[in-house]
Amino acid sequence: MQRIRPYVLPIAIVLGLLLHRWCAMFSFLVPFIIFCILLLTFTAVDLRRLRMTMIDLWLILFQVVVSISCYLTITLLGGSHIVAEGVLIGVLCPVASSVAVVACMLGANRETVTTYTIVGNLMVAVMAPVVFSLIGDHPERGLIDGFLLMLSKIGSTLALPFFLAVLMQFMLPSVNNFIAQYKGLGFYLWSLALLFTLGQTIDYIFLNGEGNWGSILWLGGLSLVFCVLQFGFGRWLGRRYGDVISGGQLLGQKNSAMGIWMANTFLTPLSSVFLAFYSIYQNVWNAWQLAHYKKK
Repeated sequence: MQRIRPYVLPIAIVLGLLLHRWCAMFSFLVPFIIFCILLLTFTAVDLRRLRMTMIDLWLILFQVVVSISCYLTITLLGGSHIVAEGVLIGVLCPVASSVAVVACMLGANRETVTTYTIVGNLMVAVMAPVVFSLIGDHPERGLIDGFLLMLSKIGSTLALPFFLAVLMQFMLPSVNNFIAQYKGLGFYLWSLALLFTLGQTIDYIFLNGEGNWGSILWLGGLSLVFCVLQFGFGRWLGRRYGDVISGGQLLGQKNSAMGIWMANTFLTPLSSVFLAFYSIYQNVWNAWQLAHYKKK
């Protein structure tokens, strides 16, 4: 398994691009796969050791302030509303639930990664309905309705495995330890989720791209810029707190499936193309990091 691991991620990306129509048919499985990934992640860490630190606060501040500032700047300068929404959702989008898989393989602190996976997703669940109710394209969704919708979406994939892990660690430690020993499977489950998610987003571009190629090109270009910016700033921030890998992955690695759902539900659906491109960029970077780390 160790021999093929460096090739799993590039293969998933290529198959997602080539077989997007068939992969999109299985995208409904992604929440279940993420649930399994998180359960493996949470059982492998002592949840009693989780503590919020200053790096968590800085990451939250970056996501909220930069996303809103970029949206306002693009809008005030007369830019495309779709592009402005794409940048907004691309920065505010929560950290990928599977971030621990890559980050810990690269040597990140598991407790740091797990803490922000929980905190960052809950922050978005609270902040996103507020922001979307002010600027979104679906004003009929009130603040309370939006909040409950977001919470239900995040809760099923994030809160449930977390509370199951807490229950097992305190009441069924033998079961917890049995599951934790298979935490390495998280990487392959994540690659499978990537295959289906990427196929879904590429298929969406083909179905909705006609007549909107100008906006799509802008979204693709800015997506690359912000991918570099977020990974770069995250690594700089992580270096200041002694964990470069955690900082980069927690800010740069996005839950593109969640972000695309948020854009389709609350914003202009075409704005989700930003995260479709972002998903490709971030996973090419992750594949390179894993291959480089393997060589080292």
